[in-house]
Amino acid sequence: MKKTTTDTFVSLLEKHQNIVHKICRLYTNSQDEHNDLFQEITIQLWRAYPKFRGEAKFSTWMYRVSLNTAITLFKKAKRQIETQSFDKVEFKIKFEAYDDTVEQQLSQMYKALHTLNDIDKALVFLYLEDKNYTEISETLGISEVNARVKMNRIKKKLREILNP
Repeated sequence: MKKTTTDTFVSLLEKHQNIVHKICRLYTNSQDEHNDLFQEITIQLWRAYPKFRGEAKFSTWMYRVSLNTAITLFKKAKRQIETQSFDKVEFKIKFEAYDDTVEQQLSQMYKALHTLNDIDKALVFLYLEDKNYTEISETLGISEVNARVKMNRIKKKLREILNP
């Protein structure tokens, strides 16, 4: 890739890396797993970046690649992530440590979310990120109606879990 392409990718990734951190928090249970998944998602984003056509916002494309990577890895590895060497990449991404003090307040919600299947987790995540149903359906590859129906069912299930 050209140097300007590399610089652009690094800049966009640094700007939007909290998306990846949130997905890692949702799909992992420890800091080591979080770091491994962050690394794997970053590698997959880098590999997929040449195919990014700009038809959607970078952040929407990043959600899709990140969620698909997380879901695929957990289905294949049954909660154990195999990472790839990052040494061969020609640049280093400035890693910001993830501060989970705010997340501690949401631990009960995360416990409830961990009871959901992978697709439902992704749907709730995008919903909580204030994505509209059009964006959610595009990101997850489901119809808008299906996204709405699933979300209503998930809301009911989460209410039952959080308010027994």
